[in-house]
Amino acid sequence: MKILARFLALSLFCSLLPVSAKANQETGAIQVKVDRAKVMKIARPASMIIIGNPAIADATIKDSQTLIITGKRYGTTNLIVLDSAGEPIADEVLTVSSDRSSSVVVYRGAKRSTLNCSPECDPVYRIGDDPDTLSNLSQQFSQHFSDATSDPAQIDGE
Repeated sequence: MKILARFLALSLFCSLLPVSAKANQETGAIQVKVDRAKVMKIARPASMIIIGNPAIADATIKDSQTLIITGKRYGTTNLIVLDSAGEPIADEVLTVSSDRSSSVVVYRGAKRSTLNCSPECDPVYRIGDDPDTLSNLSQQFSQHFSDATSDPAQIDGE
């Protein structure tokens, strides 16, 4: 009898899984990756954009019917677009997530670091990584940027 009860409970649980996945798809949330931009076309000219939590995402009006949405950090917020009369054009859920398709996470004890491997592995900083990793990467990026934007080398005699 216990086996039958477990089987029925498992069957019920498994039958609910596709419904949950389908419900997420039907919400129509706009999906954006951290540090990536996405183009959103709207039906009417926009006058104002409101992001519920601007720490999660940013949006700009490229032209009257094209928005650029940029993911800033992980989370869910909302996006409201108003026309010049203050009427809503869009009121959407906006979910920002990470793109881990080419990431490798390395743990050294309790310290975590992330590598982007596409195809060679280079260090990147992700929220939750070891702060020492951030400090080292920040110094290297600053030096690289400084070198790239410095005056070009002078040729003797010119």
